[in-house]
Amino acid sequence: MRRKLVVSSLALVILILSFVQPVFSQVTQPLREGNVVADVVEKVSPAVVNINTLKVATYRSPFAPFFEDPFFRYFFGDTPQYERKVPVRGLGTGFVFRSDGYILTNNHVVEGADEIKVTFIDGKEFTGKVVGADPLTDLAVVKINASDLPVIPLGDSDKARVGEWVIAIGNPYGLSHTVTVGVLSAKGRPIQSGDSGREYENFLQTDAAINPGNSGGPLLNLKGEVIGINTAILPYAQGIGFAVPINMAKEILDDLIEKGRVVRAWLGIYIQDVTEEIAQTFGLSEAKGALVADISPDSPAEKSGILRGDIILKVDDQEIDNVAKLQQTIRSHKPGDKVTLEIWRNKEIIQLQVTLGELKEEGIPTVSPRAYFGMEVSEINPELIQRFSLRRNEGVVIVSVEPNGPADEAGLRPGDVILEVNRQRITSLEDWYQATATIKPQDVALLLIDRGGRTYFVPVRAEENR
Repeated sequence: MRRKLVVSSLALVILILSFVQPVFSQVTQPLREGNVVADVVEKVSPAVVNINTLKVATYRSPFAPFFEDPFFRYFFGDTPQYERKVPVRGLGTGFVFRSDGYILTNNHVVEGADEIKVTFIDGKEFTGKVVGADPLTDLAVVKINASDLPVIPLGDSDKARVGEWVIAIGNPYGLSHTVTVGVLSAKGRPIQSGDSGREYENFLQTDAAINPGNSGGPLLNLKGEVIGINTAILPYAQGIGFAVPINMAKEILDDLIEKGRVVRAWLGIYIQDVTEEIAQTFGLSEAKGALVADISPDSPAEKSGILRGDIILKVDDQEIDNVAKLQQTIRSHKPGDKVTLEIWRNKEIIQLQVTLGELKEEGIPTVSPRAYFGMEVSEINPELIQRFSLRRNEGVVIVSVEPNGPADEAGLRPGDVILEVNRQRITSLEDWYQATATIKPQDVALLLIDRGGRTYFVPVRAEENR
């Protein structure tokens, strides 16, 4: 009896193992293929470079106006040291995409750099020069005097699938050629950044560790192809990094190399998505299209007769589902192209023909290229109201202040709301840019700010733009 029981138990174990073994093999299969990552890293590392930059920043003492006073000079002489130059070093990553010395990286890695050093994994160092940059996509091309360099092939980010394995290589915190692995977490993420509060579109999201210094490095698939350029992280978040899709880069590389910048078409409107509530208010049967919230003066939109409150439903035969779709459609054209817009106005569909202009800094009036305040401002929105506990919903809010910059020396801080510039009322980013466009280095801008419900006048001396 006992022998029969043992035989039966043994038979049961063998039967279970016969089912478990295929499953166990499938589960452990990725572990057996773990050398794929090592193979990719070994193959592409010679083409990944560290980028070290040097900027010389000039800091001016807040007591400088006193130094210029004749009474002060009488006692302390004519050459007071109220300015000092400080070297500011930066770290980033890039990769060779053409064997004749062309390197792709982020614009913010090399922007304003006085000196660029490019170092390969074998220790060879070259001096780099920016040949083209595009703040809108945060991409830049750096050229070094070299030939027959190893390159990384550019993949197809449109074909990349959410959930597939990806590899990031970079220079985080100066730790050269650091490799991290994760998955492609999402596609089409919008990220807000920049002085204008602009929103970068269509980012790839990954949980591969990305830290300061990774910027400009490649995000690779398991074929060793670049599908993205690592560019951003969310502070205080874990496992959330972003990369510019390589297909976006491929569209502009020729312009960056040949012209130094990207020439894009411009319509000249401020737009927002159509929500269900907005659709009901405007009498639309479904929430689609792009709502015109404002129009830039003397823009193609204004000249063609587009009005605030119009909802753009089509560009030529292209359906417009949302703001991102409209932006992508317009930017796929060239300045001078004529397009036909299908517009919902007063519960009727009309058509307007528009001759597109050229996009310059997203069509927003910008600060004079020489003026610099050392702070980032944004239009007020519900998220910023909650973050800074704001008591006002008009003006522009300071979202960051550069240490030792003009705004910092003037005592400004994140959460301050700017209401006036030189007694000119500020209600939007456009007002801010128009009011500061004529301010030159060493000019003093008198800002009226709101802090915690109380208003203050704060003078800020502009510096040379960096």
